[in-house]
Amino acid sequence: MANSTASSSRSTPKLAILDDYHNIAASHFSHVDPSKISITSFPQTLPSYSHPATKPADRDALVARLEQFTVLSTMRERTPFPGALLRRLPNLKLILATGTQFETFDLAAAKELGIIVCAAPGKGRTDGKGTAHGRPKLDIKKGGGHPTTQHAWALILGLSRNVAVDDAAVKGKSKAGAAGWQTQLALGLQGRTLGVVGMGRLGAGVARVGVLAWGMRVVCWSENLTQEKADSMAVEMGLPVTGGGVAREGEPTFKAVGKEELFRTADVVSLHYVLSERSRGLVGRRELGVMKPSALLINTSRGPLIDEAALLETLRRGAIGGAALDVFDIEPLPADSPWRTEDWEAEGKSRVLLTPHMGYVEEGVLNTWYEETAENLERWVDGREVLHRLN
Repeated sequence: MANSTASSSRSTPKLAILDDYHNIAASHFSHVDPSKISITSFPQTLPSYSHPATKPADRDALVARLEQFTVLSTMRERTPFPGALLRRLPNLKLILATGTQFETFDLAAAKELGIIVCAAPGKGRTDGKGTAHGRPKLDIKKGGGHPTTQHAWALILGLSRNVAVDDAAVKGKSKAGAAGWQTQLALGLQGRTLGVVGMGRLGAGVARVGVLAWGMRVVCWSENLTQEKADSMAVEMGLPVTGGGVAREGEPTFKAVGKEELFRTADVVSLHYVLSERSRGLVGRRELGVMKPSALLINTSRGPLIDEAALLETLRRGAIGGAALDVFDIEPLPADSPWRTEDWEAEGKSRVLLTPHMGYVEEGVLNTWYEETAENLERWVDGREVLHRLN
């Protein structure tokens, strides 16, 4: 249910805060003069306008929610903005976006319609008023990194060490009952092969941890990855070009391989790929079919990179060791989603560990984004140019 935080008149511009699950934005916007803009918060996400499974009535409900507003404050891509939706929002003038990826925002349509889209890239306010201003940027070689890197490793370790299942057993909340104890053997990571799909800064950061912490051998693939580029990423991560982890002398620390070889040889496969029409369904029955029976699949990138039906079938048959997922085709997951309703403890099934898209949901990150959003809101209300414009 919407919560109005400021009174408004017919002529007062209206701002809707969308998808702020943790009610962080309100404190950052509270100082804005209510006579200049009225603010309403919608913490719950409605179904995506563009998803094939979305019903016409749900699309209409999303339009009904948004059509009165002049400004929208968004959180990442929790609500996509395809052209078809933008064309049904006649009052919209400004979208205050967060993060750095906007594949589900039709920026060309927004420009055509005169809707400004600006970002909050996570660098902090430009006027020095935010808490992020002056915060040192940590070098990756000195322990710096991205929150998603941390979450990817939380999932890898949680799945390989049976953390969630054992926790439920000890607390008497699993099939093991009140006297539950150890559930199954953990998978040791020392010297194993880590397959990284997408060797950008996130993928390389995950690979770096595998090499330094567990001595893992790293194989990597993306559509245009060359060995030269992989070597360059190893250097950027502070690693030797050859011989890192358990790589044989002279073997690249980050070894570029073919896609099938990666899925066939890796003990852990972690996805760090940008979603596009070309990469949708990147991991399908073929890739899942060549994975080792003990291999683990980790996705902290985007749900549609994996053919969901194929993955469900693979896990139900226990054909791979397990999967840890932070992202899904539809988010938040519907109540009747098989990810929620399936008995994943049943004998013969693969291990499954699920988290609710938490890769970037970190206190410092979200507060910095809303600080930057507040600065842009102030500028827009005062008739000044917004910062970090995307179109």
